Amino acid sequence: MTATPDPVVDRFMVGDARITRIEEWRGTFLTPQQLFAGFNADAYAATRAAIASEYLDHATDGIFARLQSWVIEHEGATIIIDTGAGNDKERPGLPVFGGLRTPFMDRFIDAGFDPDRVDVVVCTHLHVDHVGWNTRRVEDRWVPTFANAEYVFPKVDADYWDPSNAGSLPSAIGAAVNAGFFEDSVRPIIDAGLERLVMGSAVVGPGLRLEPAPGHTPGSMTITLESGGERAMFCGDIVHHPLQILNPDWNSIFCEDGVGARASRQRTLALAAEREARLIPAHFAGEHSVRVRRDGPNFRPVWNRD
Repeated sequence: MTATPDPVVDRFMVGDARITRIEEWRGTFLTPQQLFAGFNADAYAATRAAIASEYLDHATDGIFARLQSWVIEHEGATIIIDTGAGNDKERPGLPVFGGLRTPFMDRFIDAGFDPDRVDVVVCTHLHVDHVGWNTRRVEDRWVPTFANAEYVFPKVDADYWDPSNAGSLPSAIGAAVNAGFFEDSVRPIIDAGLERLVMGSAVVGPGLRLEPAPGHTPGSMTITLESGGERAMFCGDIVHHPLQILNPDWNSIFCEDGVGARASRQRTLALAAEREARLIPAHFAGEHSVRVRRDGPNFRPVWNRD
């Protein structure tokens, strides 16, 4: 029996828009017991069997995860959603993503893209593993990777994580794991005048609208793509893993506002089900995206293979 290919670059269509997934990193990242605040052993026992082995190591409980970016080509525009961890970044609070030397940019170019011809970069939120390829090291400086692009950041996140802002008060775990990312991956964009700081809903490209979904971070956003009567919702870390579709009250330990994160997750899952949209989280292994259906008062994932 031939193994199912597990590519690092793949594509699909949403209406007339072409989406290319470009993978940066893959590995095992914590267990549900470690990752989820509010983890409930009974709920886990009742739902773990519904999670395929591409997403969860059933022998060790290790969660399989990806760092990946999504490139949207639609109506002549090229837009990137999230930029991973990046190379050569010092990450003392999250060493698994520090000092990386991945071939991400080679994959990006081999997929047919030119960094200088990217129109927009959107970060669903400002965390260490969503902003890394915003910049690259040139000699001793961090410079914009996509030099001609507009970078869209949530303003409340920019204010919240800016270490020069005396009013910012990240959680202890947030401050630890995100140490250094603003200086090497956000501030150089602002210094270059390439940033667009958004508040509330906004159009960021053809058929692309972002909406606030605070909680994981204060500025966490969803980005909805509509084309040819079809929809996709890029939801960042509002949903880290399929277990949260079955247990939407489970936050990750990296959520800054637990109450807000749960509310945004419930709302996002409800909208994905109502709109019949493809839900595209940041870190899913397996099929990397999912459909969501109502199951009474709850939700369930529906995969392409089902």
